[in-house]
Amino acid sequence: MRLVSVLCLLAAAAGAVEPGFQPLFNGRNLDGWRLVGGVGPGYLVEDGRIVCPADGGGNLFTVKEYADFVLRLEFRLTGGGNSGIGLRAPLEGDAAYQGMEIQVLDDPAPIYKDIQPAQHCGSIYGVFAAKQGALKPVGEWNEYEIVAAGRRISVRLNGTLVVEADLDTVKDPQVLRRHPGLARTAGHIGLLGHKSHVEFRALRVRELP
Repeated sequence: MRLVSVLCLLAAAAGAVEPGFQPLFNGRNLDGWRLVGGVGPGYLVEDGRIVCPADGGGNLFTVKEYADFVLRLEFRLTGGGNSGIGLRAPLEGDAAYQGMEIQVLDDPAPIYKDIQPAQHCGSIYGVFAAKQGALKPVGEWNEYEIVAAGRRISVRLNGTLVVEADLDTVKDPQVLRRHPGLARTAGHIGLLGHKSHVEFRALRVRELP
């Protein structure tokens, strides 16, 4: 019975049950990932989860690069939790600007009461603000579906469409200078930790033609 439970846990962590999707995380180790700018212990693997501990973090990137894709994953926040999902990011520089970052944040935490609209959970950080109200309470698992298809990026949080963005609509020269990554067509998927305890599981991707 215990063996069956462990196997089910690893299968859920890998997220390999959906046709066309490939697991990014095997539930056992960080094969296929590369840590850049690691802090403290970086990231840990615990019971089929990738864990960024409160004294860890850095950018944990896929070794492989992706262009157009559907990315699905689950994340769980602690109080004040702060992380991000890197899209089309290079290995160098700040992924939120040199690539794109989908914010992972405990929005209701008092320390974030003064953040800008495009810093809320689900936002394309600093560029497109996410609709609010879809985030589950601290301690519960949330689900992301992120679609990158050419110049269009969409984000669903727990089944709710919170961002539907056309990158070509960004015309502000200051934003474009600050976010050169908006012009990238491919790059790494990443977990962008900020010395804040956040957990991830069931990471899987389907590449689009």
